Amino acid sequence: MRTSVPWSSALAPETSLFWLHSLPALFNAMLLGMAAWLVMLAWLQRGERRLAYLAGLMLAWVSLNTGLWPAPLALSSSLDALLRIGLLPVLALCAVQLLLRQVGVRDSRIDWGLRVQCGLVPLSAVLVGSAQHGNVCRFWAMLLGLQVLAAMVWFLRLSRRNSQVDVAVDPPAGPLPRWLVALGGILLMAELVFQHLRQSEQLLISPLLLPPLLMVLALYAGAQMAKARLTAEQQYLALQAEVQEKIANVERSFAQMAEQKLEQVTERERKRIAADLHDDLGAKLLTIVHTSESDRISTLAREALEEMRLSVRGLTGKPVQLLDALGDWRAEVVSRLGQANILAEWKSPAEDIVHTLPARAYVQTTRILRESVSNIIKHSGATHCTVTCNVQDGDFQFIIQDNGQGISTEPDGRLDKGHGMASMKSRAKQMHGQCLVESGPGWGTVIRLTIPL
Repeated sequence: MRTSVPWSSALAPETSLFWLHSLPALFNAMLLGMAAWLVMLAWLQRGERRLAYLAGLMLAWVSLNTGLWPAPLALSSSLDALLRIGLLPVLALCAVQLLLRQVGVRDSRIDWGLRVQCGLVPLSAVLVGSAQHGNVCRFWAMLLGLQVLAAMVWFLRLSRRNSQVDVAVDPPAGPLPRWLVALGGILLMAELVFQHLRQSEQLLISPLLLPPLLMVLALYAGAQMAKARLTAEQQYLALQAEVQEKIANVERSFAQMAEQKLEQVTERERKRIAADLHDDLGAKLLTIVHTSESDRISTLAREALEEMRLSVRGLTGKPVQLLDALGDWRAEVVSRLGQANILAEWKSPAEDIVHTLPARAYVQTTRILRESVSNIIKHSGATHCTVTCNVQDGDFQFIIQDNGQGISTEPDGRLDKGHGMASMKSRAKQMHGQCLVESGPGWGTVIRLTIPL
């Protein structure tokens, strides 16, 4: 099987030396380096053990091309032929396993059959004797070549089917390109046809074309591994970002659950306090209202009872229809001002109101109105008061205007120097609204309360 070509005699000596020795020697040196690299990759990457078959294919080919062995390692012709024959099933085993592992085929019968061949082929050469080594070599080369061709056809068929149905059976580094395997099959068929026609074990095509093909396979495998590593890193970063997002979602959900739990506990406590106030304190104040012989004590108890009921309403947390709230406020304001001999004029919005007020907003607004009416009754000396309410741009507004003597700004020039005025502004601020006071001696007072709905 010594590598030689029949057309070498037609070449110049320098050209013949290059094609028969220098170029194959360069190819073999490169194959040895790449084989060592593939063995290292297969060792480091447990999922890339199939690369060991490609490395074995390269090493077996280099060993088969013994024309480059140093002189001290030169062997006898019979032993040299026996070793060459023994390398043929190793080449077939590495090639078949490389192709089948690429498409996810792992069959123990095929594995054992290829291993048995590795012992059977050299044994057959020993049994027939050195005189028949040429015939044995041609027979096994043809048979093993057909096996590799069958594996190539199987690979092309399965890889095409897998790509059509998108079945992920390929190793992490990706499958071998089908065009490259097809090219190797064409090369192998041409070599087998040449051997059959020539009836010779000498190689014509493989020595110059097979090494570049194996090197391209090695480079492709390395490129695919690099691509797979980059893809894995990108997937890891995407997974890490997804995990961080899920952790953030869990933390937000936990915070919302904790807040909801706190609100539920707070709501239950508010209702308990409201029930206690209504059942205990309310009942006692009502008893005082009906049993007290003093009109002042009875009046104070009634006012305290109203305040208590307002507080209970705020504690229950039940929203109030704005239309109902306007009715309550109008009745109270007109009644109180009328009792103080102040003419009250109430102006409600012309359109129907469908808004609602939170319980706390209703309570705070009620207390601001009460404080305003109390100031008018006690301090203004007014005879007429106009209350205008309207809804505009998502805000509810009260305007309370009297014709009293106004608020004196002396000596510090402030209108909210009293505790009542500061309390009104503070309550409006708690509702994210505002309470403005406009006044001057001799021309009355205007209070503008604006709260968001």
